[in-house]
Amino acid sequence: MDNAPDNRADIRDFLASRRARIRPEQVGLPAGSRRRVPGLRREEVAVLAGVSPEWYTRLEKGNIAGVSDDVLEAVVRALQLDDEERRYLFELARAARPARRGPARPKDTEVADPVRWLLHSITLSAAFIRNGRLDVLTSNPLARALHAPMFASATTTAHGRANFARFHFLDPASREFFIDWDAGAATSAALLRAEAGRAPDDKALRELVGELSTLSPEFRTLWAAHDIRFRHEGIKRLQHPVVGYLELFYQSLALPAVSGVANELSVYTAEPGTKHEEHLKLLSSWSAPTVSKATEPNN
Repeated sequence: MDNAPDNRADIRDFLASRRARIRPEQVGLPAGSRRRVPGLRREEVAVLAGVSPEWYTRLEKGNIAGVSDDVLEAVVRALQLDDEERRYLFELARAARPARRGPARPKDTEVADPVRWLLHSITLSAAFIRNGRLDVLTSNPLARALHAPMFASATTTAHGRANFARFHFLDPASREFFIDWDAGAATSAALLRAEAGRAPDDKALRELVGELSTLSPEFRTLWAAHDIRFRHEGIKRLQHPVVGYLELFYQSLALPAVSGVANELSVYTAEPGTKHEEHLKLLSSWSAPTVSKATEPNN
């Protein structure tokens, strides 16, 4: 089969949204008084990128297959894309190139026993593995205790697996649990958008995005913004139902890809000597809610 996934709508909307955010004066052009839409015109981007207006119009309509890396770099500079947006554009271009494709994107592969042993050997940090759709594939006891509201959520029991995006957008309890709910919502949508560029043929991802778009106005708005995020790290502030306020540092590390499936190991830890570390220690001794085989899969 020689056809690539049709991601022209994603390419069109992404490039148009980035063009709209650049003011003419930012690139040395007169603002003018007769502009009907915000940002640059297509022909202005074409001039900045050194291509013809007709060619750039075709590109912004989603016809990106066959475009050289040099031309894409010129568009990156013209639209002032950051590193993550640049990566996303190149992912879209790669996915759009006609090629002899193998089987559909594989299901999540089994988490190897040594990796599970590693997770369970971590006792003072919450650690879990998630896929690009933000499904939790496996976790240590402290991670399940830390995210107890998510594991107990109907969004988890209904689908047989905890998913950060479903819990964040579809369970009202998430607004009490995540203190920085708005920032977390934006991050979740941006992570899913990045995964959509990387895996446009992932049926489960398309279904998840469709579900969230149908049921959550906040997700629809964030999805339409086409914001991208690949790196996932920072500070997480939670209001836990058992130990109260927690401020944790989190870091995500990409695991070696197997069969094209990108998984990440995420670790949440507290600053040593703080009350947050004491709260984590308390959680580590707290009996986490029973996690069924469905919510803690053995693959």
